[in-house]
Amino acid sequence: MIDDTAARAQVVGAADRLFYACGVQAVGMDAVRTEAGVSLKRIYRLFPSKDDLIVAVLERRREVWDAGIAATAERAATPREKLLAVFDFLDAWFREPDFRGCAFINFYGELSGGSEEVRRTVREQKEAFGAYVARLVDEAGAPASLAPQISILAEGAQTTAAIANTPDAAAHARAAAEALLADALD
Repeated sequence: MIDDTAARAQVVGAADRLFYACGVQAVGMDAVRTEAGVSLKRIYRLFPSKDDLIVAVLERRREVWDAGIAATAERAATPREKLLAVFDFLDAWFREPDFRGCAFINFYGELSGGSEEVRRTVREQKEAFGAYVARLVDEAGAPASLAPQISILAEGAQTTAAIANTPDAAAHARAAAEALLADALD
């Protein structure tokens, strides 16, 4: 028998795959149980409600997002390149075969009338991303007003890539960000 930490990871991983592929409301807890290989009784002991499981999935997604962006930025040599690396990360992500858009945006759109906890978790991620971009804008020596513009480009690219089914949205958003940076810095 696996311990609670491993069981929790299995359930979150299974729910993440299912929710992202099919939508949160379309996936019942029985499907999560089957995918995870963990009993329903144990799932509800680990996650007293489906909303608790959704929040855990979003927290996992945030960790993956933060790590992916940080790893891409680490390869950049200058603050300006670190800022533009956001779009390089997006470009690689958009090309993954299972890409279906931003889980935070998707879940929020699907559940916005539901759990306050889910709404709070989504808002926290978006605020944290905005703060990350603001820090990179500051390090690049650009005006603070550029940060929300760059953030909106990244958010819009995610939605466009998912709806239009084109990874080119990242390159278009990167070109717009480069133009904004050039205007602000040159």
